[in-house]
Amino acid sequence: MTILQAIILGIVQGLTEFIPVSSTAHLVFAARLVGLYNAVEPILKAEQTTATIAVIQLGTLIAVLVYFSGDIYNITRGFVQDHIAILTGKSRVDGSVRLSPEAWLGWLVIVGSLPVAIVGLAFKKQIEGTFTKNLWVIATMMIVVGLLLALAERVGKRERSMNELRLGDALAVGFAQVLALVPGSSRSGSTIMGGLFAGLNRETAARFSFLLSIPAIAASGLLELREAIHKLPEGTYLPLVVATIVSGLVGYASIWFLLRYLRKHSTAIFVAYRLIVGGAIMFALLGGYVTADAG
Repeated sequence: MTILQAIILGIVQGLTEFIPVSSTAHLVFAARLVGLYNAVEPILKAEQTTATIAVIQLGTLIAVLVYFSGDIYNITRGFVQDHIAILTGKSRVDGSVRLSPEAWLGWLVIVGSLPVAIVGLAFKKQIEGTFTKNLWVIATMMIVVGLLLALAERVGKRERSMNELRLGDALAVGFAQVLALVPGSSRSGSTIMGGLFAGLNRETAARFSFLLSIPAIAASGLLELREAIHKLPEGTYLPLVVATIVSGLVGYASIWFLLRYLRKHSTAIFVAYRLIVGGAIMFALLGGYVTADAG
């Protein structure tokens, strides 16, 4: 991977990780366009591309950690303090147990992260393989999740905010996040969709989606970082650092934009984009302009 390839991939990752248009789909396509790892056989190329994408995602992890640093600090402090109080019998004067909103939010993030962790580990080999780099899969999921997001906009009540989050909301968003394991779905698109179906307002759905992305991105990125040392060719590490830094800077700007955008606008523009891009990929596949496999 060259520095120019790294910058392009970093920009694509930063722009699309938090916008509900599928970062992996765009990165897989961008990797093809810049000729990433063209000299290796298809299965190894798919594994190296997966490892590269996961490591670059650490840049957007840093972006979300920085952007939500205040929230993360409050959640962590409340979670630790409340559970220490419970364990020491000092939770309340009357002896009853009541978690603070911050501690409760911490539990919701944990619960919401379980589905993708379980499924991700169970199907790790398939996720890293050539199937999930197939453009038919990507195009199909771009369209399917786009339609589901449009349906969620239509039927979702969009009434509740962050301080009204329930256990059912965390499970709905958590199971929706499982869709993100299939390229073309979009982690943010799937989780925002799940939040809207659960009745959250758009900004709350996006904000909880971003908080829920922290364990998922950290786990996949750090796991792949360990394995990437053995999978990626020599000379890749400096470009990976460059791509990660670029993705972090652009990702921070993307979070800022989306949260402000969703305060006054629907996700319709992203739905339209997904349908157009998904349809365009299918047209290109049917016309023989691109091949479906990872080659």
